[in-house]
Order: sequence, then C-alpha cells, then structure tokens
Amino acid sequence: MKNFYQYLLIIFVAGLFFTSCNSIKVYSDFDSEADFSNYKSFAFYKNGIDKVEISDLDKKRILRSIEKNLTSRGMKIMNEPDLLINISTKSSDNIYIDNTIYSPFTMGWYPYYGRNYSRLAHTRSQGILYIDIIDSNSKQLVWQGKGVGFLSSSKMNRDELLDEYVNKILSVFPPENSSNTN
Repeated sequence: MKNFYQYLLIIFVAGLFFTSCNSIKVYSDFDSEADFSNYKSFAFYKNGIDKVEISDLDKKRILRSIEKNLTSRGMKIMNEPDLLINISTKSSDNIYIDNTIYSPFTMGWYPYYGRNYSRLAHTRSQGILYIDIIDSNSKQLVWQGKGVGFLSSSKMNRDELLDEYVNKILSVFPPENSSNTN
C-alpha cells in the first residue's frame, strides 16, 4: 500500500510540473502592413530597457535569451539594425483564500466531534513580460508579444524560467498570418 501512495505522489508531482510549464499565456499583436521578411538585423533599445524596474541580472537574462532566440533564426545583432527590441514588465500578487475542511474528528488535548474549518491565504505572483519590436527606420511598433504567467523560482532556476518566458513569447514572431510575409 505504501508503494501505491508513493506512486500516486510521483504522478501528482509530475502532473504539477508539466502543467506549470504550460502556465505561460502568450498574446501578440502586429502591424498588418509591415513586411517581416525584410527584417534581418536587430539591436536593443537601451533607453527603454534602462527604465524597466527589474533587477539588472533579470534584464541581462531576458536580453540574452532574446538575442539567442533571434540569432538562432538567422537575424544578426548590429549597430544600425532593421529592428529595435524593447522590453517592459509588470507584476501583481494574487491572493487566494482556501477554505479547508479537515477530518470530522478533531484530536488534541480535548478531542470532540465536529468539523474543523480552516481558511488559508496564499499569494502567487503573476508576471507579465512585454517584448516590443520597433521598425528602426519609421520608429513605429510593428510587433508586440506579451507573456503572462505565475512566477516561481522553485520550479526551475531563474535563467530557465526567463528563457521559457522569452521563447514562448517569441514563438509567435514573426506573425504567420501577416499578408506581406512569405
């Protein structure tokens, strides 16, 4: 019987791990008149990135991940690029109240019959990462990706967590249904 409970625990933990990996929701929008096939190079928009209120380490992780993602697609980082990349973030704490009913028998110094109700409050931090892609010639936003998910440093290390965020967001760039792209 002990092995059965261990087996159930392993399945439950594995299920939590796999569902938590899919907890990032991605949204994007783009300029339908932009021809994304013409964009071959990029650079980071330093003025905008400097204003983002997250740690310098997290900024570095995000920018490194964006650079790795875009260069793996054949784009080059250049001083006079076709695209400028900007990021911004938001976070919020969501509070959840958990009404729990324990055993019908409450044991302690004075056992009695009845139900023991408990209210537990826990918070989860929800993070939003925006990636803005700007045409460097027109200075117009041509694509924006947004990733929304719950932040958890216990799931994986920060490098992997932020890399997952960036890769999920950029998985929909360039837009497939853009009328001007090949």
